[in-house]
Amino acid sequence: MRVLVTRPQPGASRTMRRLQELGFEPILLPLTQTVALPVGANAITGDAVAVTSANAVRHAPADLIATLATLPCYAVGHRTAEAARAAGFSSVSEGPGDAEKLAETIAAGLSGKTIVYLTGRVRFPAFEAGLKQAGVAVRTVETYDTIALDYSDAAIRARLSGQPVDAALLYSAKAATAMQALAGSPELHDLFEKTKVFALSERIAAAFGEVAGKKIRVAREPQEEALLELLHGGD
Repeated sequence: MRVLVTRPQPGASRTMRRLQELGFEPILLPLTQTVALPVGANAITGDAVAVTSANAVRHAPADLIATLATLPCYAVGHRTAEAARAAGFSSVSEGPGDAEKLAETIAAGLSGKTIVYLTGRVRFPAFEAGLKQAGVAVRTVETYDTIALDYSDAAIRARLSGQPVDAALLYSAKAATAMQALAGSPELHDLFEKTKVFALSERIAAAFGEVAGKKIRVAREPQEEALLELLHGGD
């Protein structure tokens, strides 16, 4: 099965290796790219740190990490926790893999305190809203942005070797919107006519929207292993 990997690097290469281990033929076509935003460390303080994306710590400047590294760090899941430890955080708590559940965990112990939230410019608002509702002050620090990548029809055909794609994996709402345009393009119809679409979450599936003949399959939880498990099941 030829599987399109739409996530940005460095995650795309990791997903490619995992797909190869499972017997799939991965095709890398990142539809988005993450870029660092200018951030200063001055006056950024709090009682703890929260991270819901590994990219947030990968793109954070070293002086900001140094300022915050001794604070307790709450990471949304395993990959993000690994990235936080690699960046230099000394005390990292690994969450359940879901941002809203992580907010509930944090709120239980930090009501009335301030958390520094390292995040991207494009993000789901429920995490911050949940914390604020629970009485946790949130100091949001945007360390990166996610931008869409634009490919010509010829470049798409070259990436796909002119052959149809059996499945496409979607990891973000922005990539879902871009994939929707590709799947609905008359010029690329032969490449995506029979492509099955697999989304990491309901929110991402909603961003893909309705494309003729496309039934979107959604992972049981927003974790890559759940997405690959769904892919392996086929339907």
